[in-house]
Amino acid sequence: MSTRIADNPARRLFAAVLACEAVVIGLAIPVAVVVLDVDGAVAGGVCGGLALACLLLAGLLRRPWAIPAGTALQVLIVATGFMVPAMFFLGVVFGALWGTAIWLGRKAASAQPR
Repeated sequence: MSTRIADNPARRLFAAVLACEAVVIGLAIPVAVVVLDVDGAVAGGVCGGLALACLLLAGLLRRPWAIPAGTALQVLIVATGFMVPAMFFLGVVFGALWGTAIWLGRKAASAQPR
């Protein structure tokens, strides 16, 4: 990835992935509580916290540590599959989108004039 994340044209793609992820994780809360009988405080704390982290990170993508932090967040989102099994699949899908954004960001950064 470019040393200048702020100049990275893939930043919008990263932000879009994180924003969509926040919506999906937020929608996992009622599924966990109503369908899977997970305690509401646990589901709200875990999924709500991760959704909030996604939104905060989307706003902090200009920071050099944001992409690695987003990668770690992807792992945590896959781990929510232990609470809502469908999140294993959705987490992998979003992880693939995140990986694609990293790849496209590197490709775009290398194509930019120096």
